[in-house]
Amino acid sequence: MLASATPTPFTLKPPNTQNTLPNNTQVEVIPVGRTRKTKRINPTVFSYATKHQYHCSNLISCSNRAVISRLSSSDATPQQSTTPDIEEIERTSPSFGDVHVALFVRMLGLDHDDLDREQAIVALWKYSLGGKKCIDAIMQFPGCLNLTINLLRSKSSSPCEAAAGLLRAVSSVNLYRELVAESGAIEEITGLLSQPSLTPEVKEQSICTLWNLSVDEKLRAKIANSDILPLLIKSLDDEDIKVKEAAGGVLANLALSHFNHSIMVEVGVIPKMAKALKTDVEGSKVLRKEARNALLELAKDEYYRILVIEEGLVPVPMIGASAYKSFKPGLHSWPSLPDGTKIKQTSKGSSIFGASELLLGLNVDDENVNIEETKMNAIVARTQQQFLARIGAIEIENGEKSQSECSTELRLTLLPWMDGVARLVLILELEDESAISRAAESIADASINEHMRVAFMEAGAIKHLVRLLGHDNDSVKLAATQALDRLSISNRVFQIIKAEGIIYPLVNTLKHLQTSESLIEMSLNILARILDPAKEMKSKFYDGPVNGSKNLSAAAKSPEDSGVLTGTMADKSISKANTREDVLDTALIARLVGILKNSSPILQRKAASILEFVTIIDPSMHSIISVNIGSGLAAVFQQKVLNDVDSDVEGQQPEKYALEVEEAGLAISAASRLLTKLLDSQQFRQSINSTHFTKLLREILKSNIPLHYKDWVAASLVKLSSLSDRNFDLLNPINMEVTLYETIPRLIEKMKTSFSPEAQEAAVMELNRIIAEGVVDSTHAIASEGGIVPLVKLIEDGSERAVEAGLAILYNLCMDSENHSEILAAGAVPALRRIVLSQRPQWPRALLVLRTLPT
Repeated sequence: MLASATPTPFTLKPPNTQNTLPNNTQVEVIPVGRTRKTKRINPTVFSYATKHQYHCSNLISCSNRAVISRLSSSDATPQQSTTPDIEEIERTSPSFGDVHVALFVRMLGLDHDDLDREQAIVALWKYSLGGKKCIDAIMQFPGCLNLTINLLRSKSSSPCEAAAGLLRAVSSVNLYRELVAESGAIEEITGLLSQPSLTPEVKEQSICTLWNLSVDEKLRAKIANSDILPLLIKSLDDEDIKVKEAAGGVLANLALSHFNHSIMVEVGVIPKMAKALKTDVEGSKVLRKEARNALLELAKDEYYRILVIEEGLVPVPMIGASAYKSFKPGLHSWPSLPDGTKIKQTSKGSSIFGASELLLGLNVDDENVNIEETKMNAIVARTQQQFLARIGAIEIENGEKSQSECSTELRLTLLPWMDGVARLVLILELEDESAISRAAESIADASINEHMRVAFMEAGAIKHLVRLLGHDNDSVKLAATQALDRLSISNRVFQIIKAEGIIYPLVNTLKHLQTSESLIEMSLNILARILDPAKEMKSKFYDGPVNGSKNLSAAAKSPEDSGVLTGTMADKSISKANTREDVLDTALIARLVGILKNSSPILQRKAASILEFVTIIDPSMHSIISVNIGSGLAAVFQQKVLNDVDSDVEGQQPEKYALEVEEAGLAISAASRLLTKLLDSQQFRQSINSTHFTKLLREILKSNIPLHYKDWVAASLVKLSSLSDRNFDLLNPINMEVTLYETIPRLIEKMKTSFSPEAQEAAVMELNRIIAEGVVDSTHAIASEGGIVPLVKLIEDGSERAVEAGLAILYNLCMDSENHSEILAAGAVPALRRIVLSQRPQWPRALLVLRTLPT
């Protein structure tokens, strides 16, 4: 967008000259057209169609200093019409502008006094408002820009304003924009805006020059620096609306270049622009438009979009006013809150004129009803958006309706969160599949915190999204599932989602073999939250109040508080019988086993979690065993990232490798937990190859997956071995491997990270017990896991029992000379000497360790 100017008539006053004109000489500069008063320049698009014509009579030149003056009364107004001499002058004489522009440019020279330079720059500025032809006449003199920029340093505001105004006019022409920047205008304007006392007129002209320059993408990087951006942001708080608009225009242009986004966000553009957009005051239309454009550009980045939403603005798709024609409000249905809560009919009698139904809202007794603020906001916003949709004014910007559907296909707007939430929920009720899909995606993007998730819940989005899970269009189904996935992160919203009966459509989605992997992942996300084995086990042991205390949800929704509102939670409560029937569907379980065999570790983990839930609600496990669950578990235990020894991903892309190992560890841990539950079934144990599973689990135990994922691997391995070998003891090879690869690393990790002296003492004593029982390679495992340093630290600071056990372990480590260098490097010798010299109870053992070290 260009910040340009409107042509303005002007009168030139004579400079301070030594020569005077003869008395019979009269020189006039008369613009042809309607007379207009001089006013401040508006940053609107420059019009080159305006043409100024000049009438000169009895023109002469003076020696030393050429002067063009109007030798008539200073308050006289220009003539209203042209004279017959104008066409003749244009045909027979050189251009009037060319002749006299040179004189004014000459007067800009540093060899002229300040008054002459001021009058010259003012004259050139006013002349440049005549359009591109006038600007071309000025720019034919190469030194004009440098002299103009020099005047930005003037101590007087008048030449500063005129110089900035001339630069603004010149920079509005594409041909000269780069020349203005190369002449140092950006640097000089930066210094000018840094001055504390600057008139609004100078600020406006200067920032509008930057506005014009920022149209060029090559110049945006030069403007978007740490010096100018804070000044522009500060200008957004200026009292003058023109200055605010200009600053907003510059920032909006800078936001068009992605490479400027990071520095703009760092200096705080988003909060300021969001404030400008949300402030609806008279005369701020241009500023709000520029603020919206800037924020929409920044919101294209996923992380910056979150910052915009945190400021209370929601991105809403522009779908075209025609799409809202399919909206059908329930005009004759009994009113309810947006989330579906019914309003009890409290009217004692119907009116013969229907007033009781028309004014139903007035029948609500404020003393008996307690509506939360979030519900009231949802009611107000829904009413406003539905009203706009019904009158056809829901997408009107700048006084005009949105254009054709193609023009709004990918467009977005920003609305305050109340209106934005209601608008998105309203779009979910339309028939346009593309609009519904985009609205659901926007709901997913906006569900960044508890406040927004609850707002969508109160606005009634849940019931529409659950309904859309059964839509025929895959894109609509995917967008709705994504939105529900984001909303279900909130425990409060999650309960409503469960109550809406979401399990059945999710199960149907998973049973279709053509379902895309992304849709499968999000469906499994939601199902895994609903069918959480940990929550199910808690419900088996706890299902009611303790010691006569009331259930919080029931207490919060007592009849005394509900008044005329009838809660629908009882109607929406999920049926455990239906849930059991849906989850135990053989087709679903077979599909989950197939996911274990062929999908990514992320999907494998969630499928294993749901199958574990099945083992809880179906203790007989017939439904799982009948679909060959063992093959699915075996596939999870053979992760590619652990078996692909030839791959050099770990060395070339360590971050990617670490992420893959983490995901594999999560899947293996979930599968091991499921295996542990399945081993309780005699039928399952008979259906699997125990030797094969033992081998797989032993390899995983020795792998480099994170230690905390090996807990269930060790548990399932121990359980599998104990069931197959009744003489299971510590010296059993499998138990020894569990000790070496899981128990010892876990105890050392506890010694390193625990802040509890009691926990550290228990860990070191357990390690000492393992060594004392003669577990092979136990000392080597302690050294290889980095246990020497925490041992030495524990000898210095631990309790008496911890020191005794630590010295015993350290003595066994000293028996291997390969450990001596590491023990010495850990500072063991000074610690041992202090124990001996202080005659602590452990000094004989400390002295024995000292003698074994090469000190």
